[in-house]
Amino acid sequence: MFAATLPDLTEGALIEAVRTAAQPLRNAGDDYDSLLEFIGDARFVLIGEASHGTHEFYRERAQITKRLIRDKGFDAVAIEADWPDAYRVNRYVRGQGEDADAIDAMHGFKRFPTWMWRNADVLDFVGWLRNHNDSKQPGQSKVGFYGLDLYSLHASMEAVVAYLDKVDPDAALRARQGYCRFDMYGEDVLASGHATGFHLGHSHKNEVIAQLVELHRKAAEAALEDGRFEKDDSYYTEQNVRLMRDAAHYYHILYRGDASSWDMRDRHMAESLESLVRFLGRGGSTAKVIVWAHNSHLGDARATQIGVRGDWNLGQLVRQRYANDAVLVGMTTYEGTVTAASTWDAPAERIRVRPALPGSYEAIFHETELERFLLILEGHRVAGLGEPRLERAIGVIYRPETERICHYFHASLPVQFDAVLHFDRTRAVEPLERTPLWQTEEVPDTFPSGV
Repeated sequence: MFAATLPDLTEGALIEAVRTAAQPLRNAGDDYDSLLEFIGDARFVLIGEASHGTHEFYRERAQITKRLIRDKGFDAVAIEADWPDAYRVNRYVRGQGEDADAIDAMHGFKRFPTWMWRNADVLDFVGWLRNHNDSKQPGQSKVGFYGLDLYSLHASMEAVVAYLDKVDPDAALRARQGYCRFDMYGEDVLASGHATGFHLGHSHKNEVIAQLVELHRKAAEAALEDGRFEKDDSYYTEQNVRLMRDAAHYYHILYRGDASSWDMRDRHMAESLESLVRFLGRGGSTAKVIVWAHNSHLGDARATQIGVRGDWNLGQLVRQRYANDAVLVGMTTYEGTVTAASTWDAPAERIRVRPALPGSYEAIFHETELERFLLILEGHRVAGLGEPRLERAIGVIYRPETERICHYFHASLPVQFDAVLHFDRTRAVEPLERTPLWQTEEVPDTFPSGV
């Protein structure tokens, strides 16, 4: 699937073909009529981003999402974030929980990288979603906000114990005893993962998690039977239980150096999405979900180097299961600034994004001289655009001095996505908490490497 199937064109002809097929974007929100028409009755719209720190990606993804909710009746937004953190936001936007406003509801996003979800654009969207849900008539379903990721091992364990406290105190006591033995490293998952990577106590940790799973199962069955607990609360805890199981195994193989950790994480996100769809459709309705994550998770892996080495991702798994019921949308940029860190767990910085490498998709798009555009790829691919070429990916870490090695991979864009949005010059997303390294003024081209 990764191999080129379309004839080569000269670069000039390719640029002209892209320019002709592209639909310029001028007004945020109003320009997406053709994209919504293309999406049609699809139940899953996966909207990617080429970095975890670009304002335009967050803003435009939110605009498209608002249209999908208002015009096409989508039921939920599922994001590349931890389940308990996003569920706190979910309770807020649905008028539940104890948070007084959107910024309080987002306080759960305190694990590195905090700016990935605690930023101004997400704050605006969460506020909009609460207002949208508040406008619903009594009895109308409200749009939810959920996390798909698996990093919240300790937070999920604490949530399970808190649930057992309410429905079965004796089971909670037994669970807490097991949890204390498990939790010798506290919330330092790096240390815990390092230990399990060297096989220190891994079997014991599995035993504790198995105990928590069984305690939850029995308590949930009893609580639901006698009506002491709502299905929503039981489902929230059920997801935490499944997350604990997967996260413990994920950290074990990650710190063992096993490359399959990527597959396991994306498999967990796919299974979380599938579980969410079943939960939302429990009354017989057909759930429709928008997914927010990085391009590397949402573009079909079979069209990239990831697929060549035999790995999969969330976008591939969703496309394989739902075929035409899923639409995959990617985003790209040529240059600008980005919010990222120089190393893992370091403070957020505002870093200059260098102009894209010659011959890359981003460079081809830049040469069209269109500042921002939508390109529908599925069904009428631009001749020559399917030839594998470089594509940029910036995660939570960005090192311009190692750009080619760390931030580029080969892909066939028209196979990877059904549509792509390009914003030629972009700026860094604004964190809710600005660090001294996050600068408000324009940074020099050589920042931060000085080369």
